[in-house]
Amino acid sequence: MSIVVGGHTRIRPFNTSVTYPEQNLDNDLCQAVVAGNTVYVRGQIGQDLDTSESVGIGDVEAQTEQAMANIKMLLEEAGARMEHLVKLTIYIIDPRYRETVYRTIGRWTKGVHPISTGIVVSALARPEWLVEVDAIAVISEDAQ
Repeated sequence: MSIVVGGHTRIRPFNTSVTYPEQNLDNDLCQAVVAGNTVYVRGQIGQDLDTSESVGIGDVEAQTEQAMANIKMLLEEAGARMEHLVKLTIYIIDPRYRETVYRTIGRWTKGVHPISTGIVVSALARPEWLVEVDAIAVISEDAQ
């Protein structure tokens, strides 16, 4: 599902009161925004986009796989492909996860060559989440 607000297409809109019922939140957000030929993808974690269930609890590789699968799905819903990726920001809660996370992401971005920034953080929104990846893609004119 998508909506247009402010001239931009919002992919998979949701409210945080539903997504995070254990937290006292009420924010209207979405999973991705298409602004012109740029697609901004919200930070993705080890969570199924359709059910909001956490997957790969305790398994950083499985969580990274899910995050990248989510990014691919959201890009496709926005009319983009993985090869349109230009920037990834990767958040991990333990520097020892770096190699596993980057190897997994590398399989999803083989031949794409995006830029990336890796950040070690003390925690993510839920204690079971070990990694989060957000993405920016630019759809080339020949793909539109």
